[in-house]
Amino acid sequence: MNKITRRTFLSVGTAAATVAIGQFSKAKAQSPVIRVAQSSNVLNLYSARHYDTDTALYDSFTAATGIKVNLIEAEADALIERIKSEGANSPADVLITVDAGRLWRAEQEGLFQPVSSAKLQAVSTNLRHPQGLWVGLSKRARVIMYDKTKVNPAELSTYEALTDPKWRGQILVRSSSNVYNQSLVGALVEVLGEAKTEEWAKGIVANFARQPEGNDTAQIKACAAGVGSIALANTYYLPRLAKSEDPAERAIAEKIGVFFPNQRDRGTHVNISGGGVLKNAPNREAAIKFLEHLISPASQEIFAKSNSEYPVVAGVPLDPVLESYGNFRDDAINPMIFGRNNAQALQVMDRAGWK
Repeated sequence: MNKITRRTFLSVGTAAATVAIGQFSKAKAQSPVIRVAQSSNVLNLYSARHYDTDTALYDSFTAATGIKVNLIEAEADALIERIKSEGANSPADVLITVDAGRLWRAEQEGLFQPVSSAKLQAVSTNLRHPQGLWVGLSKRARVIMYDKTKVNPAELSTYEALTDPKWRGQILVRSSSNVYNQSLVGALVEVLGEAKTEEWAKGIVANFARQPEGNDTAQIKACAAGVGSIALANTYYLPRLAKSEDPAERAIAEKIGVFFPNQRDRGTHVNISGGGVLKNAPNREAAIKFLEHLISPASQEIFAKSNSEYPVVAGVPLDPVLESYGNFRDDAINPMIFGRNNAQALQVMDRAGWK
């Protein structure tokens, strides 16, 4: 694997273009106006994905095309603000986020341009923008995880059923500020309507094992520790623990079961990591090739096996641990709806007391 250069941009006046070492370079983006490399042989990627396993994706793209990937990494909101600040002179070619809500926000800011590509049609229509502004690159299911020693999976059925008083003091979940939860609630607003979703959210809050704290891994660990018996989490967090070098983390994963909700109706809620070509991309053709590369079978297998995410194209083998959780039917709702309903979702959660 090639060496990765990490560089932090500290001030507006910094005269720093990221230098590629090996096949790509990596930098943390703090200032919204620092210039980065511009060349027909360089793709400037602004990404909210913080996974070192993605290195293989960039290396394979460079090997196939000769185009180096200059990676600027930060949280999605910071990257969106940076692109807006850079304006027409932005060197950014592609923006990748880890959730559909931020794709929608970037779309609303007018940051993407439409792309027509036969290769991107391999992604199902509900996982890409109807006008080609962005495309899903990987899927992450938000499931019910449970303590195998305390919960019989036969007791579980739907997200809606988690409001049952029998789960009082048992549910562990992240805060309302977490976009994965916002997207789940946004999906429920679409299906149930705002009033019924608020009723649901109040029922979830009434069944909290504790006030929300920490990330999805924290919910899983708290579940295994007996703080509660049910956790709402994205699937890929559990295989990380199952494959950990730490025996204690592997023991946690062994204690936790996975249940896919709503299999008898609409299916389990699925979010996406996705990306789009930016409106002012200086290297548009390379940007399209890059997205096409990311949905190729070889790249999809990297997403699946390196970070335990679900592929967005059919026929790609899964990570064995992820596969052991079983097959499921996912909700066919287009993720763009999560962003469209985000404001309502936040209001619903706030009124329900979901901190």
